[in-house]
Amino acid sequence: MELLNTLYELLHNSVKKYSNKIAFSMLGGEDVTYNEVGQRVKQVQDILVGAGLKAGDKVAILSSSMPNWGISYFAIVTSGMVAVPIMPDFTGAEIDKLIEHSEAKALLVSDKLFTKISKETVANLNIVIRTKNLSVISQKVEAEGSITIPKPEDLAVIIYTSGTTSTPKGVMLTHYNLASQINLLYNLYPIGPEDSMLSVLPMSHTYECSLGMLYVIATGASTTYLEKPPTPSVLLPALRKVRPTCFLIVPLIIEKVFNSQILAKFTANKFMATLYGVGFIRRFLHRLAGKKLIAAFGGRARLFIGGSKLDETVEQFLMDAKMPYAIGYGLTETAPLVAGQISPRVKLGSTGPAMGGVEVRLDDINPETGHGEIVVKTPCALQGYYKNEEATASVFTKDGWFRTGDLGYIDEEGFIFIKGRLKNMIVGPSGENIYPEEIESVLNSHVFVSESVVTEADGHLIALVHFDSDAIERLKDELAEKWEITRDEWNQKMAEWDKKKEELKQDVMKYVNSKVNRFSRITEVREEEKEFEKTPSKKIRRFLYTNKSGQQSKK
Repeated sequence: MELLNTLYELLHNSVKKYSNKIAFSMLGGEDVTYNEVGQRVKQVQDILVGAGLKAGDKVAILSSSMPNWGISYFAIVTSGMVAVPIMPDFTGAEIDKLIEHSEAKALLVSDKLFTKISKETVANLNIVIRTKNLSVISQKVEAEGSITIPKPEDLAVIIYTSGTTSTPKGVMLTHYNLASQINLLYNLYPIGPEDSMLSVLPMSHTYECSLGMLYVIATGASTTYLEKPPTPSVLLPALRKVRPTCFLIVPLIIEKVFNSQILAKFTANKFMATLYGVGFIRRFLHRLAGKKLIAAFGGRARLFIGGSKLDETVEQFLMDAKMPYAIGYGLTETAPLVAGQISPRVKLGSTGPAMGGVEVRLDDINPETGHGEIVVKTPCALQGYYKNEEATASVFTKDGWFRTGDLGYIDEEGFIFIKGRLKNMIVGPSGENIYPEEIESVLNSHVFVSESVVTEADGHLIALVHFDSDAIERLKDELAEKWEITRDEWNQKMAEWDKKKEELKQDVMKYVNSKVNRFSRITEVREEEKEFEKTPSKKIRRFLYTNKSGQQSKK
């Protein structure tokens, strides 16, 4: 593959090389060829220039996934302007604040998300463009702007990584940062013109944008988008129809599939649970389940799992089932990947070694555990946080390496093992390093646990748990069927549910404490009746449930 220096080169090389191939598709809707992508990019650029925009100006994208999302992105960055992708899950107030903070002069928006934006924000923009058909919704300025072919060092995107409870953190990535990411990916996850992708993550998610769009376009592959959110009832028929060869997901998705579809079935009763506890039988059952899952995914998919390490129980299932999978580790600030591994060359619990061209080391190493903060030197590292010099200074070492904020270790072959986030680590009573993420991983593997947060209170570890209501309902139905209990009798039994919940909490506590080391044992399980609040990138907002002293802060 030809090495790239800018996203301008990426787009124009691919439009020329793969002209008549399908680049983007909408499931049940339009197909857009590479040549048509080039034509629409020019159309959007003409509209932006007609509203007075020029190189260096910021243009926000707030849209559901569709072919015109990628077209809008390329129109912006290949003209020398700066794209500001915004997560659809941000609130209206957060979106207004991010548009203001980024100083965006234009917005490309999908119909439903347009209703989130205030009239004041719309009034301050030169132009608002509808992504569905690239028509103009509102135009306040009519003037002749200009475009410029971008240089490698030019700013390409500003990506906001979280909500706006404090000063917004907009990650600034240049054309060189993003082009370098594509160059690094060629040797890690090889794909080509024969490959097809099904997109299920928001395109404003850095992982989806870099690997699921930029890399796909660079290699001549194609991507299909869904009209509706990827719930199981939408996703499974789509997988059977598209039969993708590549399928980008975050660990949360595959872990939920495993816990609800695989683990729940194999531990539904004592007999099956006993069989599942026998190693060679468990591997056999995993192999059977894996065949069904591969077929459900269309029969051709290679799973690309990104973000952070995968739960080891789930990864062991993928290994036993011989499902082809890859893991990538990185952050928005590194565009995103710095390391990765692809089966069969994988190590259980690892995120793989650093990609070629990336250096990784540990800082502030604990002499007893060998764990330290993972810091990286990569051509993909951010230029800084937009208008936030203090935050920028805090994420670089004195010699210019990027601080990931992740704790872990590196084995003798260079494979990286992540233990948890530095800011989440709890110091035990005897100075032990306790990683709540590891305990949560065990908690979440319990058949009745949907998600959890481990925190500290008065020197003890507390597990905040949201129970899986679907699993509990399945248990009710199974008991009613096997023991011929009527629903009325069952409802009478469920009047004692408070007592049952206490028994369930004790069961969960025994379960997790049997699988963790002595100083990681929990002393109490507390139920969170509602799902944990999450960021737009689906990470639990931990600060809502713990404070600096480790006390529970959200009731």
